[in-house]
Amino acid sequence: MTVRNRGALAALAAGVAALTVAAVVACGSQPAGNVGAEEATTLASNPPADASAPSVPVTVGELPADAGVVPPVRLVIPDIDVTATVNAVGINERTNEFEVPPSVDQIGWYRYGPGLEATAGSVVIAGHVDSATQGRGAFFRLRQLDRGDTLTATGSDGTARRYRVVAREEYAKTRIPLDRYFARDGKPRLTLITCGGPFDAKARKYRDNIVVTAVPA
Repeated sequence: MTVRNRGALAALAAGVAALTVAAVVACGSQPAGNVGAEEATTLASNPPADASAPSVPVTVGELPADAGVVPPVRLVIPDIDVTATVNAVGINERTNEFEVPPSVDQIGWYRYGPGLEATAGSVVIAGHVDSATQGRGAFFRLRQLDRGDTLTATGSDGTARRYRVVAREEYAKTRIPLDRYFARDGKPRLTLITCGGPFDAKARKYRDNIVVTAVPA
């Protein structure tokens, strides 16, 4: 099945890390504050002129057959004590949401976007901030990253690639520029996404998304 990108990716933004525990609501509600937004924007190419034409292929199925794609399998972010397994994920066929791994200590790479070998485009990795049943997620402290912080993504080829954070931004989930963050064009970059902002206890989800952009170091 093929899903049009704006609808599925909008659901994706709403679905990342929806559950929380009362004990960590205060942390989730603290604003991250935006840094480096202009630099993040310049990394991306202009969006397609035809807004109705999907710029990001969103499909449900197996990994692309291209043997040249290098999925990330491990992410290490020393500044926020993250060492996490990365799983290849897509869009949940039932919910149309980004299928973040159910274990909050693991994170998901969007398998229909670029791999680590790509010389253009955004490699997207998303993870839970926390869970009602499991506590803190791998990206619980993502909002603390700042420009100049470094991280390492190791691919299935065994190569560890270093990245440098250039931007940290917070968006209401209904306003996140998905075409920019899921683009296959523009300069090569790593995009990390989790939840943040105020927590809606009735809806049981955070209002915002935290987006961290990093470039090859």
